[in-house]
Amino acid sequence: MRIKKGFELREICGEHVILSCGMENIDFSKIVSLNETAAFLWKAAVGKDFDESMLEEALLSAYEVDSETARKDVNGVVTKWREIGLLES
Repeated sequence: MRIKKGFELREICGEHVILSCGMENIDFSKIVSLNETAAFLWKAAVGKDFDESMLEEALLSAYEVDSETARKDVNGVVTKWREIGLLES
């Protein structure tokens, strides 16, 4: 999978948010806010093909977390990104 083109991670007033850069992506009814872990995973995934195991490995190497917790966190983040249309296959 891959993050769709036209979305950028920005930090605004200390919050991590995803902004749409193209008019075709704009939907002002939603604001995509990311916690620190989700922002880390976004940075690990942006601009490349990835899968959940790759993101899990990135999380395990950067944080003191067990494999099960990393797997659940990654799955939750990826599922949410998919639901709101930030990913392409």
